[in-house]
Amino acid sequence: MKKKVLLTLLLSYGIYANTISITGTVVSDNQKYIGARYMGYVKDVYVEIGDKVKREDTLFEMESAEFDILKEQANLALEQSETLVDVYRTRLDEIRREKRLFRNKKYAKDFDFEEWSENLEISAEHAQSMLKAMQTMVKEAAQKVKEISVISHYLEVKAPSNGIIVQKNLHVGDLVMPGFPVMILVDLTHLEIEAQISEADILKVNEGDFVRFEIPSIHYKGHGRIKSIVPSANPMTHTFTIRITFKRKNPKIYPGMYTKIKIEYDPEVLRETTDE
Repeated sequence: MKKKVLLTLLLSYGIYANTISITGTVVSDNQKYIGARYMGYVKDVYVEIGDKVKREDTLFEMESAEFDILKEQANLALEQSETLVDVYRTRLDEIRREKRLFRNKKYAKDFDFEEWSENLEISAEHAQSMLKAMQTMVKEAAQKVKEISVISHYLEVKAPSNGIIVQKNLHVGDLVMPGFPVMILVDLTHLEIEAQISEADILKVNEGDFVRFEIPSIHYKGHGRIKSIVPSANPMTHTFTIRITFKRKNPKIYPGMYTKIKIEYDPEVLRETTDE
């Protein structure tokens, strides 16, 4: 009986001695910084901090007055070029019709067919060249209309994925500059735990190791796996960052939560190694 108790104590001590205890924070592996592609003033804001959104939900909308003017100008240019195409196409049809009507006058004494035919050919070449030029203008104008339409679409900034708004730095009337994020969207389906491990313990952990963790605030215990060890130590604290993946089985788990982590290791890895 005493031997069994002693063996149990030794095993308990061994498990305790071969466990690293650290703390970490729940983070999102899919955090998106949202901004505008074009400079402009905010017309409407449709979300607040803490709101859950779905992909393609409109987050905010920018003023479109200037873009509306550009769109009208592009549409007008397209309409004018299409009208000119019709004009020169009609002119070519008239020239062909004239050739058929005056063909019987070729041998008339009072009709210079050669001079008339030469002038008609010159008119036909001019009309043909202008028709090609107008057709090119139609293509360019249509492309401009398409570009303006795309820009107008970007005036409504939409959510790139499902998630929750955790930061919002804009209000109606604010001037938004391209390249500057005004919202942060966090995807709650891709959560991980980020922690710091001492340089003295780096030999005891490896990518792929399983760990146990606890989130005290919601009384949650779970298992995870070390996804990565960032190969760059903090020179001030001499610690390495590790990322732990886990399944979010509790909907109350959110980014920023405090976690306690236990990593068991094999003491055999601590044996001294030398290069020979």
